[in-house]
Amino acid sequence: MDLFFAQLINGISLGSIYALIALGYTMVYGIIQLINFAHGEILMVGAFVGFFAIAKYDMNFFVAMLLAMLVSAILGVIIERVAYKPLRNSGRLAALITAIGVSLFLQNGGLYVLGANYQSFPQAFPKKTFQFLDGMITITSYQILILVVTILMMLILNYIVSHTKTGKAMRAVSYDKDAALMMGINVDTIISTTFAIGSAFAAVAGVLLGLYYQTVQPLMGFMPGLKAFVAAVLGGIGIIPGAMAGGFLLGIIEALVSGYWSTNYRDVVVFLVLIIILIVKPSGLFGKDTGEKV
Repeated sequence: MDLFFAQLINGISLGSIYALIALGYTMVYGIIQLINFAHGEILMVGAFVGFFAIAKYDMNFFVAMLLAMLVSAILGVIIERVAYKPLRNSGRLAALITAIGVSLFLQNGGLYVLGANYQSFPQAFPKKTFQFLDGMITITSYQILILVVTILMMLILNYIVSHTKTGKAMRAVSYDKDAALMMGINVDTIISTTFAIGSAFAAVAGVLLGLYYQTVQPLMGFMPGLKAFVAAVLGGIGIIPGAMAGGFLLGIIEALVSGYWSTNYRDVVVFLVLIIILIVKPSGLFGKDTGEKV
């Protein structure tokens, strides 16, 4: 029972990070039907911005996180304007190949500039341990921080999407881009804003990931990015609640596999989940199958 609770808490912490990354995937896909495979590398950039802000300039952890969000948001907008906007009227395959190219460019650029070695992330947040139910449940301050920040970011996103003009414009563009344009909505600005918000969320995930594992390196975003994509598909890509639920569910599955079976099989199980969901319910847990008119 102790092992179950320990792995459940680990899974919620890991799932929180996957959910933050998956939100970026699902927002971009919901607006322009693009799988931004460079999203994991934006996470990496955010993690390194936070790392240098804390290690070199002795910034407060939360200030460093805000700086990482700002830099990553700007990077996301630049990527959208330079790499994706010229291909907006092209086929999906061209945009997909470009996304993979941007991902590889950022990975190798990071290796060239930062080197391939792991670097220790500063212990910028007090690490304490709390025990409940006579020691049956043990939670660290890092795990509490990750969950609290994730819930806060999700509430902020929900407010933006549901209660602001920008959010309403996002929903309009997602539903019908041409009709939104005729109603006076600047579609290009909305798409750039979506990339900025999604990239900012990836930066938060990157800083939390660096703090949680106490290391950063240029390839750190690749596997979490892929797993967050699986989480987005699992929940229903293009659906914000689905990305949240998929992230938490995938993190818990991965943690339970690691605890009760072996860490060697956790990645195998994650991608097996992707295969199963694509076969059984391609629209995801929260998605609805819609018939296509011919």
